[in-house]
Amino acid sequence: MFSRHRGGFFLPGRFSVTSCGFGGVIYKPSENMMTCGWSSTLLSVRSIDLLNSKTGQNRQEHHTDLYHSDNLIVRRGQSFQIWIELSRAFDPKTDHLQLLFKLGSAPPSKKSVVTVSLVSKFEGNQWGAKIIEKKHNKIKLSVFSPPTASIGRYEFSVTTGNASSQSPEKDIYLLFNPWCKDDTVFMDDQDERNEYVLNDVGLLYCGNDVQISARPWNFGQFADGILEACLFILARTEASVSGLGDPVTVSRVVSAMINSLDDQGVLQGNWSNNYVGGTAPTAWSGSVKILKQYHRSGGLPVKFGQCWVFSGVTTTVLRCFGIPTRSITNFSSAHDTDNSLTTDVYLDEEMRPIDMFNSDSIWNFHVWNDCWMARPDLPAGMGGWQAVDATPQETSQGIYCCGPAPVTAIREGQVYLKHDTPFVFAEVNSDRIYWQRQYDGSYVKISCEKSVVGRNISTKAVGSDRRQDITHLYKYPEGSEKERIAVETAARYGSKPNTYSSAGANDVALNIALKDDHVQIGQDAHLSIILKNSTSHKRSVVLYYQIATMYYTGVQKGIVKSDRISVNLNPCEVQELDWILSHHEYKNQLVDHAALMISVTGQVNETKQVLATQFNFHLCTPDIIIKPTGDAVVGRPMEAQIIFKNPLQCNLKNIAFHIEGLGLKTTKGSYYCDVGSLETITLTVDFLPTLIGRRRLTVILDCPELTQVHGTVDIHVKNN
Repeated sequence: MFSRHRGGFFLPGRFSVTSCGFGGVIYKPSENMMTCGWSSTLLSVRSIDLLNSKTGQNRQEHHTDLYHSDNLIVRRGQSFQIWIELSRAFDPKTDHLQLLFKLGSAPPSKKSVVTVSLVSKFEGNQWGAKIIEKKHNKIKLSVFSPPTASIGRYEFSVTTGNASSQSPEKDIYLLFNPWCKDDTVFMDDQDERNEYVLNDVGLLYCGNDVQISARPWNFGQFADGILEACLFILARTEASVSGLGDPVTVSRVVSAMINSLDDQGVLQGNWSNNYVGGTAPTAWSGSVKILKQYHRSGGLPVKFGQCWVFSGVTTTVLRCFGIPTRSITNFSSAHDTDNSLTTDVYLDEEMRPIDMFNSDSIWNFHVWNDCWMARPDLPAGMGGWQAVDATPQETSQGIYCCGPAPVTAIREGQVYLKHDTPFVFAEVNSDRIYWQRQYDGSYVKISCEKSVVGRNISTKAVGSDRRQDITHLYKYPEGSEKERIAVETAARYGSKPNTYSSAGANDVALNIALKDDHVQIGQDAHLSIILKNSTSHKRSVVLYYQIATMYYTGVQKGIVKSDRISVNLNPCEVQELDWILSHHEYKNQLVDHAALMISVTGQVNETKQVLATQFNFHLCTPDIIIKPTGDAVVGRPMEAQIIFKNPLQCNLKNIAFHIEGLGLKTTKGSYYCDVGSLETITLTVDFLPTLIGRRRLTVILDCPELTQVHGTVDIHVKNN
């Protein structure tokens, strides 16, 4: 990944070089130098000890002891110690010594090479090195990097003015420092740092706002080779060296590079339900395999990803760099395609959808990221959580990336602040507006649904596997005065600034509900259409409804059935109409996530009030049960039983169970088998614990007929 200058000569031809037992080099004066008057006491570097063992002082103090790497990994804004062995005792009065740090593989420049001289004390937020201990011909240095330093891999060398010592194993990784108050990613809560920087496993939420399910995800930011893979991603961008010190720039670059559009990034998106030539998005259980494959291939996009995969990998990369990050899920997430800051539905004169105009959609769920940082580039108060989205939906400044957008600005409707705040605002707090085409070709707003977008915004809680609802961070309570002000403020900056200039009253309310939130695939779904007449007069209503299978992004795959119904309502009556969708009606049309949508439009005959709503739901899939046997001890083989029941009245052919666990080495990564109709099977998995502490074993089912099927169990591994 990085080109390395393996040693160098000052005054070419006047030195000879031999290897030393420390992995460094020893420089010896040649005979020519002696005849030119050079002293045999010329100061040179014999070895460098970076104190980089996982249990050593540097790794412990810098909270980098979890990284599986032989290189020194430190965080900026904090000093670290090194020992330098010299050819003789160091004399500060006559000897000269400097440290050189070269960032990345670009040609040396003023911005990419840092020269650090010895000082008696550190001066402000500047690079510096001072001697803190001497032992014969050895000196111990304390080296300080400023909290604004660029992150990355630095080629490290020492020069005495006459000779230089440098070798590849002396490269140093410098990361962001959320423990440092002067770093813009500083997070002052220890529990939050443990969760959002140091936790390498988590949960991603999917489903819909009334049927929320969690899927396990192994972030694995400390796994062997992952730091190199993450820096490889940065190296493939055109980000300047100075930009690598700014978390705003780094998070924006990462959001662009995790998807493969424009820049041959990490993951190729695929929402087609056809994953030939790659891995189905539902079959991934973590980021490690994805990042290693991308790095190993030299930058060929990995196939395939969808939003939760993009988010999971983004969490891994940003946590690896030291930026506090979490994956969050927005249920009923709007995709605004025309910057109107509303989700628009267009109907013709007969109340039928105009498909060619209905490009806006509402996803059952969408997963993106929050990352934590100060925002000195924005007005005061905009620091804290920032929304970053790597799923390619719309371009930002010509590139498929999104964020970082201040969550505070999103809540307030301040969509004029960068980056991509209008798009994220529409995702969480746009109204769904129904527009009807008139006979003269114009469009009139006929209905507005104010609480269908941005529901139950969720993330994993700090220190537990509980789901935490963070909707209040993104928006004020639905229907409150502050929330309405934010919506109308934002809309003024959109492509339809006069959307909220008028509003009408509604006498009849229309709602849809699912009677059982846990309907499994293979069962009939029982729904209710609820009409409420709030007046003291009779009302008659004509309703048109259709139900369609769809992708979780809100894009329809096909219509399952449609119908028309007339309803008479007495004064102040609430009428509930039962409606059943049978298994045989939908079984051959389901796609990933088993999502369906019912759309209802209609009109009150007496008042011409328009009724319109949409309701999304999904059919649940079974869990995989995992039962470990015996005590978990490092280095001692153990087993676990995997139990799965096929809920369908059909045979499942050659399905795969993918096994993964950080610190739990399995003898086989995947198991393939057939499962008969309604059959329960039990598989036995052998694995070897390699790391102590809480470890998570995850099983993902890869089966075209059943997606989002997984199981997880925590295993507490003891030391031998």
